[in-house]
Amino acid sequence: MTEGAAEHQMKPRTRGRWVSPLTWRILTVNLIALGVLVAGILYLGEYRRNLIAAELDALRVQADMFAAALGEGAVISETPSNQFMVSEIANQITRRLAATTGARARLFRADGVMIVDSRRLAGPGGTVQIEILSPPTTDADPLGRLLKLYDRATRQAGGEDALPLYHENALQRAGDYSESNAALAGESVVAARQTKNGKIVLSAAVPVQRYKQVLGALMLSRDGDKIEEALLDVRLDILKVFGLAALLTILMSLYLAGTIARPILRLAHAAERIRLDRGRTEKMPDYAHRNDEIGDLANSLNAMTEALGLRLDAIERFAADVAHEIKNPLTSLRSAVETAARIDDPARRDKLTAIILDDVARLDRLISDISTASRLDAELNRAEYELVDVAAMLGAMVEMLRSADRAGRATVTLEIVTHEPTQVQGIGDRLVQVFRNLIANAETFSPEGGRIRIALGREGDHLVATVDDDGPGIPPGKEAAIFERFYTERPQGEKFGTHSGLGLSISKQIVDAHRGAIFAANRRGGGGNVLGARFTVRLPATADD
Repeated sequence: MTEGAAEHQMKPRTRGRWVSPLTWRILTVNLIALGVLVAGILYLGEYRRNLIAAELDALRVQADMFAAALGEGAVISETPSNQFMVSEIANQITRRLAATTGARARLFRADGVMIVDSRRLAGPGGTVQIEILSPPTTDADPLGRLLKLYDRATRQAGGEDALPLYHENALQRAGDYSESNAALAGESVVAARQTKNGKIVLSAAVPVQRYKQVLGALMLSRDGDKIEEALLDVRLDILKVFGLAALLTILMSLYLAGTIARPILRLAHAAERIRLDRGRTEKMPDYAHRNDEIGDLANSLNAMTEALGLRLDAIERFAADVAHEIKNPLTSLRSAVETAARIDDPARRDKLTAIILDDVARLDRLISDISTASRLDAELNRAEYELVDVAAMLGAMVEMLRSADRAGRATVTLEIVTHEPTQVQGIGDRLVQVFRNLIANAETFSPEGGRIRIALGREGDHLVATVDDDGPGIPPGKEAAIFERFYTERPQGEKFGTHSGLGLSISKQIVDAHRGAIFAANRRGGGGNVLGARFTVRLPATADD
């Protein structure tokens, strides 16, 4: 992959939209939830059935009243067994009663022939059909069309049985309608149907009788416009509430998105600026005042940015120190090689060869220590911590040193000054490296026949280990500097390049990773004279069982 392709892949996507995708998601989720709720409320199937049932009950009561009036006023009885309706009187009574209610009345004789229809007028030119026109339809109204489509969809989805189709023949008989046919048999029956264009037609048929004899059937019919108007009014009220709720939902969603999406976007832009900032002057926005996840994220990003800056600074300093330290032996090595090429004296050439070998050995030690220091941080972060008994670890180290050939070197002693547990959570090999470096440093400065005293005790919830030597002590003001990389304060008479100056720095890095502390000071006698150096290591002890 080329460098340009890599930069293209790393380049973040810029968002020029006026509303962020997260804002759209929040709005969509909230509005969908509200829409599902309103769609469920708009489904008024049960309410519609109740309205139809109430209208049918009222229509049947009216039909009973009409039938009673017809039975009293339009029936002539020659004998109790010979009764019949007078068509003209029945026609007048039926039309007069139907006009007061707005219903359509049809009267059938006992043989099923229709003798009266309040919507038809007989005249010299024939029969005229009266058709009551409905108000202007709302088919052109988008809301009306949407509600009709919604009704159709909900009925199909809910499995609701559609009303039977209403059909009207040109020459009508009682047998054309199940309710009128049942009325001739002496029953009162109601029915609800719908026309091809979806309009509801309600009917109630009752028998017309006198002295228990059924002489005909009266059927009252009425359209369902009032029912549709009632449903529309309810739905309009629901939609008004929905509009207000949707407005509030949008405003609350925008507020919620503003408290989530906008801070995240600011953090993303700040992270991008920090990535492109060579001088590491950019900072993350401060959301510490927010007591929520956004505040936690901002605090974590701030901490990560600061740690990254410190890490980059440390890497730059380390690279500069490495370059400086490697340059010295390389310069000496180059000078020795160039000089050796021009010298014919074997003695001087051997001396230059020895210098070259020392410089190569110094470079080897320096590169090994630099490699160890560069791998140490990653290793400390990946390694799994375990219980380490510091007293047992120091005892094994001291016993190993005693068994080795240490002629002319300082003797090492160990004193455990506590009876409490001496365990810590840590990496055993790295803790061994800490005390090995401290002992090696003490040996370097201890005089021949001197003593190195190691003591281990406990102070509260910390283990405290000290390493004392009988050397010249630490130069004034250098107590902290000796833990810096490539510190080169060495004892007099020591061959140059014997040590890389990384031992104490590595020890401090390991102790810091174990959440401990390491520091150095001089031991002084009663008169204030320096008796030697003391290195102290404090490590958090594990809780007692």
